[in-house]
Amino acid sequence: MTPELLSAAIRHAVVTCVERGDLNLEPGQVPDEVVVERPKNLDHGDYATNIALVLAKPAGSNPRAVAELVAGELRQVDGVAKVDIAGPGFLNITLDAASLGETARNVVVAGETYGHIDRYAGQHFNVEFISANPTGPLHLGHTRWAAVGDALARVLEAAGATTAREFYINDRGVQMDKFGQSIEARALGTDVPEGGYQGAYIDDLAKQVVAADPNIVSLPEPDRYEAFREAGYALQLQQQKDVLDNFNTHFDVWYSERTLHSSGAVDRGFEKLRAEGHVFELDGATWLRTSEFDDDKDRVLIKADGELTYFASDTAYYVDKRARGFDVCIYLLGADHHGYVNRLRAVSACAGDNPDVNIEVLIGQLVKMFKDGEEVRLSKRAGNMITLEDLVDEVGVDAARYSLIRYPVDSPLTLDLDLLVSRTNDNPVYYVQYAHARISSVLRGATDLGIDWRSSDFDPSLLTHDREAALLGAIAEFPRVVASAAELREPHRIARYLEELATAYHKFYDVCRVLPGADAELEPINISRLWLCAAARQTLANGLGILGVSAPERM
Repeated sequence: MTPELLSAAIRHAVVTCVERGDLNLEPGQVPDEVVVERPKNLDHGDYATNIALVLAKPAGSNPRAVAELVAGELRQVDGVAKVDIAGPGFLNITLDAASLGETARNVVVAGETYGHIDRYAGQHFNVEFISANPTGPLHLGHTRWAAVGDALARVLEAAGATTAREFYINDRGVQMDKFGQSIEARALGTDVPEGGYQGAYIDDLAKQVVAADPNIVSLPEPDRYEAFREAGYALQLQQQKDVLDNFNTHFDVWYSERTLHSSGAVDRGFEKLRAEGHVFELDGATWLRTSEFDDDKDRVLIKADGELTYFASDTAYYVDKRARGFDVCIYLLGADHHGYVNRLRAVSACAGDNPDVNIEVLIGQLVKMFKDGEEVRLSKRAGNMITLEDLVDEVGVDAARYSLIRYPVDSPLTLDLDLLVSRTNDNPVYYVQYAHARISSVLRGATDLGIDWRSSDFDPSLLTHDREAALLGAIAEFPRVVASAAELREPHRIARYLEELATAYHKFYDVCRVLPGADAELEPINISRLWLCAAARQTLANGLGILGVSAPERM
């Protein structure tokens, strides 16, 4: 019996008590979903619920009296072995071994779809993250979003949503001009202009541009500078794409800010906002009345001299996303963008949307790297910053992604590079991947012994050991972890769950022999435990897949 089925059974028990007149409740007072949780101490049962405490006050009854009524109904449910009442009225529920053991069969049959739910079925999410200027390598802050943003999209997809990963290319404005001027200066052997871009990567770009078109240095100004800017832009953007592909982060949409303007999306955005009645003229400028929606002040869209503000692009970009059919637009922004939260929510409201539904802004905190006890501050190629490539070169894709996803994004993160390359249980990604590899080794061992466990009779009632029950319970939690990670936009919950699952497996394996010993006969318990191993492996693989981390079969 899954937690979802048990929750439904408890609710049915409550409804039965109400219909019989034992509980003085209106039908609408019975919650649609009853919360069931795994108790910290499994001696208290497989699951616990506080439903009696929740219903006691509206029913005008004592919590323990309510608990007695519900427990009486639950004890008649197939698969429920025992129901105890604890404390003021908590229900501790123990399932029979066969009911709990069926989890293993269900997981193996479901395969790669196990853990997938339909919470957001039919909903379309736009997840925009990184959105860096195409003027240099992706730095460590971008790297955190490269992992978390992709994992969030994967979590939402596992919860039934349709998602688009979007990268907004800031390819318009002063920074692009300085980028082009910097490459041109390096190609001509002159000093980079004040405020320009430094770092060996600029020299590399200059060499690549000239190698591809030696005649570029002979072009007249401003044609020469523009040619260097566009050629450098193309090379740097492709470098970002290549690095992200290597990092297992693949975008569905690369949206150019230039295109936003050239396509007429800015004008269409203004038309939408005017139609909603939130655009006004003042002192020769065009404004958006965002102060009506919790922004600290109204925002200028068009300056008095006719120049568009950057906020105009932000505004049009949101309207364009919604026009493209996205129900929810999620922005993942850096630590220095707190001021954008209310600003973007106000844009959503000005466009006639519900900012509590149609837009979400997540702010990520800074990342630091330490090696040999010292903070790593400089990049070999980029000079004054650490790049995504630097991190991957040090620890590999899996360790980098897992460690960046493992913590809530709203807290600063310190990465110990020495730990992340260690092959010890102190290294979380190694610990989880090793559990998957260990199970794979067991299943290979079964094949070597000629055991076809898939085609053999599986008796779930044999899985009666405490460690078997604990592992089955941990496996059964996966769909609910996916649901909470999706609803809270917190993919780190998947990583922490996988570590708990790995621990449950290692504890099981240490005391429960899976394969028959030398000269021993194959017994039904061996088959049952192989099914359990396979279910644990599938769950680990599915969880790692949501994080974009590999599930190795050998380590």
